[in-house]
Amino acid sequence: MNDECLICNAPLEYLEIDVPMECAICHKKMLSKTRCINGHFVCNECHMRGLDAIIGICKTEKSRNPVEIIEKMMKQSFCHMHGPEHHVMVGSALLTAYKNAGGEIDLDSALKEMINRGKGVPGGVCGFWGACGAGISSGIFISIISGSTPLGGANFGLSNRMTARSLDAIGTVGGPRCCKRDSFLAVTEAVRFVEENFGIVMELMPIVCEFSHLNNQCIGARCPFSKARVSGPEG
Repeated sequence: MNDECLICNAPLEYLEIDVPMECAICHKKMLSKTRCINGHFVCNECHMRGLDAIIGICKTEKSRNPVEIIEKMMKQSFCHMHGPEHHVMVGSALLTAYKNAGGEIDLDSALKEMINRGKGVPGGVCGFWGACGAGISSGIFISIISGSTPLGGANFGLSNRMTARSLDAIGTVGGPRCCKRDSFLAVTEAVRFVEENFGIVMELMPIVCEFSHLNNQCIGARCPFSKARVSGPEG
C-alpha cells in the first residue's frame, strides 16, 4: 500500500458518522469519520505540517504555469498522495501564476490569506460534502483576487461560478478521489476562467500524471492525465 495511513501505511476507512478520536501525532481529541483500519487517526493540522513552506516556494517562483508550480509543491515533504494540503496548494499555485502573468495582487498577503482559508477546508469533503477541496480552493483563489465577500456583487458570483466549474469537471470524471487529479482539473479550469473573466493569460502545459504508482485507487485510463491516455498506445 502507498501513502495511506501516515502512521502505519495501512488503508483508510471512512465511517458513516463522526466518532471521538485521538490524533496519533498531537494527541488532540476530536470527532472524525476517518481512520486507518488499525485505528490510527491523524488530524488535519498534523496532516498539513510544513505547509507554510508554500510561501517561500511561491515568492521565488517565476513561472506563469500553475501546473508547473503545483507539481513542485506536490514533490515536497509536506505533500502526501491525498490530503487537505491540496486545498491550499491549488489556490496558492494559481495566485503565484496569476501574479507572474501580470495580475495585480500583493502575493505575500494573498498567499497568507489562501493558507488561512484553505486550512479551514477539512480532508474528506469531496465525499462527505459533495464539494472537493481542490475545487473549493480555486473558488477561494478567485475570491481573493476579486476581493469578494459575502456582501459582494459580481465578485461574489465569479468566485462561486469558479468553484462550480471546477466541481463540474471533477464530478464529470467521478471517483474514487484522487487529490492530484482533482487539483489538476481545478487548476486547468481556473486558468481558462481567469482569461475569460479577468483578461490575464496564464500558461498551461500538457499534464501527464507522475503519481499514479502512489495511488491505490488510481482509475487508470479513465483519468484524463494518465500516461496511457495522454501518450496514446505508442506513447
